[in-house]
Amino acid sequence: MKNSSCPLVALVGRPNVGKSTLFNRVIRSRKAIVDSTPGVTRDRHYEKVNWNMRQFILIDTGGIELDRDEPMSGLIQQQTSMAMEEADIIVLLLDAKGGLLAEDYEVVKMLRRIDKPIYHVVNKVDATDKEDTLLAPFYELGVDSLWPISAEHGLGVNDFLDNLVGAMSFSDEREDIPENTIRIACIGRPNVGKSSLINRLLGQDRMVVSSIPGTTRDSVDTLLEQNGQNYLLIDTAGIRRKGKVQDKLEKFSVMRALSSMEECDITLLLVDAGEGITEQDTKVISYALERGRACLILVNKWDLVSGDKKQQKWVLDEVAIATRFMEYAPVLKISAMTGAGVKRILPALDTLYKQYNREFTTNSLNRVLRKAVEAHTPPLHKGRRLKFYYTTQVARKPPTFIIFVNYPKGVHFSYHRFLMNQFREGLDLDQVPVRVLFRERQRKKYG
Repeated sequence: MKNSSCPLVALVGRPNVGKSTLFNRVIRSRKAIVDSTPGVTRDRHYEKVNWNMRQFILIDTGGIELDRDEPMSGLIQQQTSMAMEEADIIVLLLDAKGGLLAEDYEVVKMLRRIDKPIYHVVNKVDATDKEDTLLAPFYELGVDSLWPISAEHGLGVNDFLDNLVGAMSFSDEREDIPENTIRIACIGRPNVGKSSLINRLLGQDRMVVSSIPGTTRDSVDTLLEQNGQNYLLIDTAGIRRKGKVQDKLEKFSVMRALSSMEECDITLLLVDAGEGITEQDTKVISYALERGRACLILVNKWDLVSGDKKQQKWVLDEVAIATRFMEYAPVLKISAMTGAGVKRILPALDTLYKQYNREFTTNSLNRVLRKAVEAHTPPLHKGRRLKFYYTTQVARKPPTFIIFVNYPKGVHFSYHRFLMNQFREGLDLDQVPVRVLFRERQRKKYG
């Protein structure tokens, strides 16, 4: 398995074998902290997981369905092929109570052709004294190991995850990347112009450019140095358009993009001026918002709509609607083909990164907090006035602040949002996400 700071693990299997149950159990067991920003659309088919101080992205692929008249439908082959192509590790979930079926043999046979770690997990083994009896039929698959679990009750799940994470290869920092490099994930659906843009920025044809969607099969990292600043440009496989691939397969199309976003500082999202925002684009925007990534939106192929004011307004309105919870994200109109507007990209990235990586003194933060509280009196909580005592910065990328308050749970999301906007305005963080967390102040103890 290739090194990755956040490997992709795909759950595959027939319907009703317990994939969603296992998925929910794993993300609840060691779930990463999620931004509580109101309105964020969460796609429950993928989630970042922390287990034994390691991280990976877990993907629930949905049920493999068979046509009654065929031993294996095209859907199985497509879904399994995408899992093989995109995932770093594949977990095939089998059903102990449903027994061994013909399609299980076929999927196992297909998975044998690839050179990736594959875990064969037998679910619904609800009692250890029945383990041998329930597992016996599945040894006919001829696999090296079977992992008995009960996703519903949690039996065997911890042991399985310990082994899964223990076998992963991780690379926290790459030695060939200079310090203070800005990491940029270039995201967008096929044929939107990602490779053309990177070639334009590099000034040379470093990426293979083709009009055939899907030329870029995996992430390709390219280092660019300009005016003493290093940029790592990650060109990712395109996010497939809605309608070009069946709904059950769509989640695979964003897997590699999600992994790239885990490693980046800034998400560079390309949108086609002629086609506008798609559902997959909105998923990427939601994921960037949820993960606290800075975002620069590029409306590419602007030259093709230069004489069409109606189309220009439509696409910009579409972008505004899709980014209504991250209005701070800058939008540039460019043409990767002609080079129009491209020179503004690196300065925009520099500004974004400077804000994204900023640190502030406690005094400056508390001045902003006092001014905000004076301008808008905190509301009541159960008849008592909320009191905001002081604030401090606890992280960068994005700037993250903790405010100590008498009743953290009493802060309504509207006031939460007000405070975030006050910090953004008062600290000149107008183009990046800001996180504001609340903690109860520890009261003094007298002995």
